Amino acid sequence: MKIFCIFLTFVFAVSCGPAVPQQKTREVAEKKRECRLVRGACKLECNSWEYVYNYCNIDSEPCCVVREYQKPVIKKSSIGPKTDVNYNHVT
Repeated sequence: MKIFCIFLTFVFAVSCGPAVPQQKTREVAEKKRECRLVRGACKLECNSWEYVYNYCNIDSEPCCVVREYQKPVIKKSSIGPKTDVNYNHVT
């Protein structure tokens, strides 16, 4: 009977799930993995050319992602297409 009580205590303790620190560690690992998927890095602070995607852990360590370079837009002129003119035409 004593062994049965010990067995039930063990089963109850194991079935309660992971401890809280393990859950936080797993959550931090998932956030860091998500940061790497968007080509970011977990740093103490982001530079001016980076933006904060999310936070990697409870210590407010941001996931910094580099802003994508956008080419300047070149406006096309409204003049029609160029045409070749033959000035050597003999009449």
